[in-house]
Amino acid sequence: MKYEMLYLIDTSIAEEARDALIAKFEDVVKNLGGTVVSTDKWGVKKTAYPINYKSEAFYVLMTFEAEGSSIKELDRIAGITDGVMRRMITKAI
Repeated sequence: MKYEMLYLIDTSIAEEARDALIAKFEDVVKNLGGTVVSTDKWGVKKTAYPINYKSEAFYVLMTFEAEGSSIKELDRIAGITDGVMRRMITKAI
């Protein structure tokens, strides 16, 4: 199955730490038996509403193929990772 994960990274995080976060999620997908198709860094954009009193975030869209059972684990890891403000995983068409 093909999935997309859109996640927002806190803008106060240093660029090296942000790149490490992006690499971490790619590694998680690979360790769960999936393959990363692409990772699009959209950059800093304004959020629709303030999140933790912040109105900007660094947007990243990762497209990947994985088993449905691994999605829950990826979502759990993203949920407990410092610096990730929001995340959403959907099936890609």
